[in-house]
Amino acid sequence: MSSSFLITAQALQARLAQNPENVLICDCRFDLVDPDLGKRVYEVSHLPGAVYVDLGRALSGTKNGLNGRHPLPKADVFAQYLADLGVNQDTLIVAADAQGGLYGSRLWWLARWVGHANVVVLDGGMPAWEKAGYTLTAAKPTARSLGHFKRGASLVSSVDLANMQAGLGRADRLIVDARAGDRFQGQNETLDAKAGHIPGSASRPVKENLNDDGTFKAPEVLRAELTKLLGAHPVKDLVASCGSGVSACHLLLVLEVAGLSGGALYGGSWSEWSSQPNAPIETGPSRVIG
Repeated sequence: MSSSFLITAQALQARLAQNPENVLICDCRFDLVDPDLGKRVYEVSHLPGAVYVDLGRALSGTKNGLNGRHPLPKADVFAQYLADLGVNQDTLIVAADAQGGLYGSRLWWLARWVGHANVVVLDGGMPAWEKAGYTLTAAKPTARSLGHFKRGASLVSSVDLANMQAGLGRADRLIVDARAGDRFQGQNETLDAKAGHIPGSASRPVKENLNDDGTFKAPEVLRAELTKLLGAHPVKDLVASCGSGVSACHLLLVLEVAGLSGGALYGGSWSEWSSQPNAPIETGPSRVIG
């Protein structure tokens, strides 16, 4: 078990005091209903030196109507984006948001996807930073020189639509959906055209990974809860899904924090699955795991 994928506000402040040139804070705040809200609040205040990283533009690829709301970007394009931000091979990337790591975890996963291991999520996000007594600013950071980061071997796993379709109903496949419980059950769907979940999925909403203050639960607590969720399945059977491949990254992050490595991301998630003609759909509660 390890919390090395997370960083506290105090530890981040210490790193900034020691070697600020080697730390890149990325403000990942976003709103699925109001996509420009994150940028607007960033311009009002953000962590000192932070750059804004937009989920819909930087952390997603091109939509075609069938590949989901936030398809994965092309790996080479994303690797170059990191270099354009000034990322070097040893730069510490810190993903921050104000939603318990929901959007920061997407940057965390993508950075590891293109081979950058030195990336963490700010535990508790901006609220934890402010609670610790540290300041925010509206000042725009000075642009960094082009970084020398190059795409490396992927440190994470992913599956595509064809793999999901082929694996449906297999005994060695455990799909875990990270959306809120009402959306999983097919209630209150406001983001996608169809309601429900991929048949056979289990439910693990993001809020179950967090304490009341928005910080992550302790590694040992997460391990106990996620081991129960896995049941007889090894972690390699698990595929994380959600609405559009965002909160599923949060699930994969907490699995790593809990010392349970090996799960894969279904990047298209429900928004891609439900866009396919005649896609099988279930509604109702999570199936029993074990």
